[in-house]
Amino acid sequence: MNNAESGTTYEIIDLCLLAGKIMLQNGAETYRVEDTMTRMAASLGFPGAHSYVTPTVILFTTSRTEQPKLFRIAERTTDLQKVAEVNDISRRLSQRQITSAQARERLAQVDDAAHAYPVWLQIMAAAMAGGCFTMMFKGGFQDALPALLVSGLGYASATYLQRLVQIKFFAELTASFLIGLLAYLFVQAGIGEETDKIIIGSVMPLVPGLLITNAVRDLMAGHLISGLSKGAEAFLTAFAIGTGIGLVLSFVS
Repeated sequence: MNNAESGTTYEIIDLCLLAGKIMLQNGAETYRVEDTMTRMAASLGFPGAHSYVTPTVILFTTSRTEQPKLFRIAERTTDLQKVAEVNDISRRLSQRQITSAQARERLAQVDDAAHAYPVWLQIMAAAMAGGCFTMMFKGGFQDALPALLVSGLGYASATYLQRLVQIKFFAELTASFLIGLLAYLFVQAGIGEETDKIIIGSVMPLVPGLLITNAVRDLMAGHLISGLSKGAEAFLTAFAIGTGIGLVLSFVS
């Protein structure tokens, strides 16, 4: 292989890894990441490409004889807009509507783009969701109003603490503790009536629904390691939420 061919191969590997990294970091399922990477490589002249993806590592190679290249995933969040954009780029590349250079440029723009929604809007959405969930779980309007505030403050604290300490378990435990404490104080102050309804509605924005769904889908697709690891991560989140609320209830009971 000459230097030009080698350089082209490395560029294609980097292109596929960039697409996989963006998808995995933003909440895509493991099998979807692998499928997108191999399809992109096949459209660029490497039908024998192989990929192996876990929640924290991506391995990719264009052939069985070539050494795989590894990419480490340190942070993960949820931004399905970026996942959809990468899927669109992959489809356009497979249909020869764009070149590899154009795909690389667009992927770089997607990677550098901020979240689809600013943090303040996410907090407001979490607050609205908390109030609505409280009413859905048969809480009254007098419980929905404090739940709206408690949910927003809890989600904001989880977001801020995760940036500060970069330990998701600690951030979620502290946020759930704050939710339980505020719900109790609101009821004691006569603003709300049922502490349990306020708490149930307020913790819903912290519940790892997407993570649980991806864990089940990965297990059904045969990705046992990814499915079990995502399931364990979801369990830790649920455990953190339950522990934080349990601490508050044990103190005030």
